[in-house]
Amino acid sequence: MRTLVLTCDLDKVKIVDEPTYTFGSVDNARCYRYEIPLVSDERPTSIHGVLLNDEPIVVFGAGGGCSAVHEHSGLVLDSKLYLAVGDRIVCFILLEQCLAWSLKVDSATCFGIYYNPGRHALLSHGELEIARIDEAGELLWSSSGADIFSEGFRLEDEYISAVDFDGREYCFSYETGSLI
Repeated sequence: MRTLVLTCDLDKVKIVDEPTYTFGSVDNARCYRYEIPLVSDERPTSIHGVLLNDEPIVVFGAGGGCSAVHEHSGLVLDSKLYLAVGDRIVCFILLEQCLAWSLKVDSATCFGIYYNPGRHALLSHGELEIARIDEAGELLWSSSGADIFSEGFRLEDEYISAVDFDGREYCFSYETGSLI
């Protein structure tokens, strides 16, 4: 099972893949306090659980392409967990243990969530779109390229770099999402 461990003022936040988890079942290997399926009419393609100090707190299920837990699956800012799951970013308030918002950020799969503190910018690295969102869950901009963004993603000082399947590099403005 893939796992990401984040540290914050609440101690340890662990994100785990839960591919065999079934919402509403008592037969799951781990029992979460909250279950939040983000799709209503289908089985989620991606399911990620959140543990706080090794206690299972919440499990999310989303649609779109399948996402796996890795080093850019989540981040914690001001006691809020921003988590990439399926085609979405979710914001979960750790202190209150509640969902603040969920936003579909890609037509296919969200590969990861990034933060540039100097620009106060939350960014989604999607398969088809690069997006900037604010901390309230509003989409500020979204930009795409000629092919899927599968070959690299970096936050530079002056721009966001994303490389597509054919090796083309795109340099997006932090402010507008336009190419520079």
